Amino acid sequence: MKLAFVVPAFIAGALSFAAPAAAQSDFPTQPINLVVPFAAGGSTDLVGRIVAEAMTAQLGQNVLVVNQAGAGGVVGATAVTDAAPDGYTILMGTIATHALSASLYATPPFDPSADFEPISLLVTVPNVLLVNPEFPANSVEELIAKLKAEPEQHAYASSGNGTPLHLSGELFKSMTGTDMVHVPYQGSGPALVDALSGAVPIIFDNLPSASEHMKAGTLKPLAVTTLERSASFPDVPTMDEAGVPGYETNTWNALFAPAGTPPEVIAKLNEAAVAAVNDPAVKARLAEAGAVVVGSSAEDLAAHVQSEVARWAPVIKEAGVSIQ
Repeated sequence: MKLAFVVPAFIAGALSFAAPAAAQSDFPTQPINLVVPFAAGGSTDLVGRIVAEAMTAQLGQNVLVVNQAGAGGVVGATAVTDAAPDGYTILMGTIATHALSASLYATPPFDPSADFEPISLLVTVPNVLLVNPEFPANSVEELIAKLKAEPEQHAYASSGNGTPLHLSGELFKSMTGTDMVHVPYQGSGPALVDALSGAVPIIFDNLPSASEHMKAGTLKPLAVTTLERSASFPDVPTMDEAGVPGYETNTWNALFAPAGTPPEVIAKLNEAAVAAVNDPAVKARLAEAGAVVVGSSAEDLAAHVQSEVARWAPVIKEAGVSIQ
């Protein structure tokens, strides 16, 4: 004779939560997709691959880079907001996705704070103004003179509409009284191809993706866009030093998860990310490419996003840049 047992409702309820809780404590039990919202070959992709490799070692599960380019990072970022909030799909966010998009779009595609859980601010990255070696300008001063002598006859490349590199170009035009045609690409990689060939001989790029071309002499740096020179390229002047007083732009890379991702999972991802970028070998690789390691808490990243949205809103308005 079999005995029947009645499980009280409160015990059944507790049991129903046991499996998800255990799953969170064991996280990760499968590979993690790191969405890089730009094409392969650019700065965000470079940082993403270095960090993914290091986080794989920290977590014991593969962190796989998935390039999902388009609309200045918006396509990939939007895809992450639609992903399951379980920590297995995360975003390599940038200033473009989490600071600029809020002011660039008449109807923003997402809320950079409400639609994501911050994980960690990984690195900050200087931008750099470069020209093809065949282009007849060896300094910012010579470039300005060339553009003023031949208005609307030259073009500059960027990683896409509404990206920090696009805005770097627009701010340069505004502050120098010059004019160039903007040619947007689906990421820094494709933009660099045309800059290297001379098809679009002027380019604003992130320092990490441009660094190898600078070392090889295949692109000529005129100035970095931060107020301080890069430790990786101390001979390259700042834009301020080169004759555009007060000019400053930069970018950054940070990890985000979809809104609703459990705090325990965020904590594990933060721990792995911070350990990854502070590993001496990883830190050296990032520094060699021109990136400055931060490795922040989730809370500090949340505050950083809010301050960056506020900082860039008036710059975008003054530059008159908008995306429908």
